[in-house]
Amino acid sequence: MKVGRPLDREGGLREFDILGGRGFISFLPVPRHECVYVCDVTWYG
Repeated sequence: MKVGRPLDREGGLREFDILGGRGFISFLPVPRHECVYVCDVTWYG
């Protein structure tokens, strides 16, 4: 399953919009560890 941006490739650092586009979460999915590492949360108040 592809989640977050960029949609044209798999792996690497991903971004996911939150709060209706007023912010985003940067995360690194690691299927081998069966987890997601949240790297940054940005909110444009």
